[in-house]
Amino acid sequence: MVPALRWADAPEGPAVVLLDQTALPHVERELVCRDVPALVDAIRRLAVRGAPLLGVSGAYGVALAAARGGTAGDVEKAADALAHARPTAVNLARGVALALDAYHQGGAGAALDAAHALAAEDAAACDAIAAYGLSLVPAGARVLTHCNTGELVTMGVGTAFGIILAAHRAGRLGRLWVDETRPLLQGARLTTYEAGRNGIPHALLADGAAASLFAAGEVDLVIVGADRIAADGGTANKVGTYGLAVLAHHHGVPFVVAAPSTTIDLDTHSGSRIIVEQREAAEVTTVHGTPTAPEGTAAYNPAFDVTPPQLISALVSERGIAQPVNSEQVARLARRDDDEAP
Repeated sequence: MVPALRWADAPEGPAVVLLDQTALPHVERELVCRDVPALVDAIRRLAVRGAPLLGVSGAYGVALAAARGGTAGDVEKAADALAHARPTAVNLARGVALALDAYHQGGAGAALDAAHALAAEDAAACDAIAAYGLSLVPAGARVLTHCNTGELVTMGVGTAFGIILAAHRAGRLGRLWVDETRPLLQGARLTTYEAGRNGIPHALLADGAAASLFAAGEVDLVIVGADRIAADGGTANKVGTYGLAVLAHHHGVPFVVAAPSTTIDLDTHSGSRIIVEQREAAEVTTVHGTPTAPEGTAAYNPAFDVTPPQLISALVSERGIAQPVNSEQVARLARRDDDEAP
């Protein structure tokens, strides 16, 4: 598969090269972002998306601004634009801050090194998440997922999808159920694309069909990703996730969240305080530009919803599994080795 993101050095100047996810699954088209405004536009219109990859994108965006030879003020202005391109995914602002700090300490080269390091760290985190999460998948599991959490949104095998892929390779996956993920169909367009490429047996369903699937006893496990995890374990993820958590709880089905520790935001004390991005009405009133509602129809279009910790069975990161999901367990996963008391 064409890499979701790569850094390119070329005679005409450096660039952040993205696989345009708005064109998938039918066309694998790369976007060449030679300046920060182009990258910010790609982030806002979801050509590049997913919390981990947004963090890496933000870091490379700072490196791109620095490499173009502007002043420190220019780089800081570019960093601010990147950090605020989308508000919910905490990884984006963190990736920007990491590379900007490196820039202030060592210049453009240091910023690029920081971005490369973050990309490698994310790939390693994906492998660890898959290894830990595999222990939560029973033999022959029929797994339901929502949105897209694989190679398209990370620098590795993915978060929730990484666990699913590990289960498939271990012979423990019976079937993958894929929500369409309305209104932009990331499940239909992207998760089925990744599942097919990996030979995973899967079936697509409308989001509204999930309830009857649970009622029929056809779901053994739900695994989803996250865009921000608050200190209490409340988790923001693609809109529709909360509804699945309620269904899973009602039907006694484990509901697992998989995300790198960089997605944990201890400064946001509870999930109810997470700022949820509101997107334009046209994403709901049209499908691929074709109107599906009368002109002028108002729409409610939150990009995410928040699942409270009491509905989450386990939280999987590269540092292990939080089970039960509470403030103490979340803080443990967020704590880096160099934060530990001697």
